[in-house]
Amino acid sequence: MKPVLAVLGPRDAGPGERLEMLRRAQALLDQFEVDGIDRIDVPAKGGGEEVEGSMRAGVEGMVPALQSGSLFGGRRGVMVVDAHQLLKAEADVAASLVETIDGVSSVVVFVSDGVLPGALGKAVKAVGETITVKKMREKDAADWLANEARDRRMRIDPEAANAMLARFGSDIASMAQALDQLATVEGPVTLDEVEARFRNRPDEPMWHYSDAVASGNTGEALRRLADFLTHGHPLQLMAFLLSDLRRRSVAAASPDLPAFAEKIGSAPDHYPTKKAWSQRDASSEDDLRRALDAMARADIQLKTAPEVTHRVTMERLTVALCRWYGGGRRRRVG
Repeated sequence: MKPVLAVLGPRDAGPGERLEMLRRAQALLDQFEVDGIDRIDVPAKGGGEEVEGSMRAGVEGMVPALQSGSLFGGRRGVMVVDAHQLLKAEADVAASLVETIDGVSSVVVFVSDGVLPGALGKAVKAVGETITVKKMREKDAADWLANEARDRRMRIDPEAANAMLARFGSDIASMAQALDQLATVEGPVTLDEVEARFRNRPDEPMWHYSDAVASGNTGEALRRLADFLTHGHPLQLMAFLLSDLRRRSVAAASPDLPAFAEKIGSAPDHYPTKKAWSQRDASSEDDLRRALDAMARADIQLKTAPEVTHRVTMERLTVALCRWYGGGRRRRVG
């Protein structure tokens, strides 16, 4: 196996796909028996932060990590997460560095939603290996649940397994957390046990929040946000919002529903697809750009600022999105 690796997931990777991507990346580094792992989380583009030289503050640690191995003579692992968000200059620097990695002192894995940017993608293709994680479907989740239950030595009744799939869908990240809770159950996990613990699909609170934002109902959106943050992490909601914004943007630029569905790799009769298409007139292009800029800034804040600031960050973003998405203020020309 080559010491330069990339784990590429779908462009709109959700929590389940991201969990699988990170698991694959960790497994690859484990195969090299690295002494430790330096993880670099690439911030979102367009955050407006100051850049000194060619590297942003959140990315500059990638250079020494790739240039130096273990202090004790072993092999050091480097995991670059969200590598698709590297700016051109950063991707160019990374591309020049991976060409010098021989696997003796260091190994690197780039984790990316979709293809790697620019020169880095070409460099990894030339000197490395690529592993692809496909979009998680409920059938894939069923196979994952069966394998995970076997690995954990848990017995899950068929009715209970079906109930978990009905509630969690393809979100294996949330399903893994559910299995952690069910690990304390003595004997086989039953349908009654699952229904008592997990009453809603984990994406339902996010859809309720999204509906409130789309209608411009600030009070309801803030209440839904508070409900979600009771048990959910703001980065989960941020991933959902970015995926929703991408659908809105593609819908606004598409001539009809079939063309829109084809662009996002979905079926025209898929509910989220029809829903995004029905909202295509609600926001102007300027509003969508403002939303993207605000999400990028919020994403950086969530990844770099103290956790005590996360709630107010999401509240401010919510109020702004209610203004930009709600009310059907867009006027299409032509």
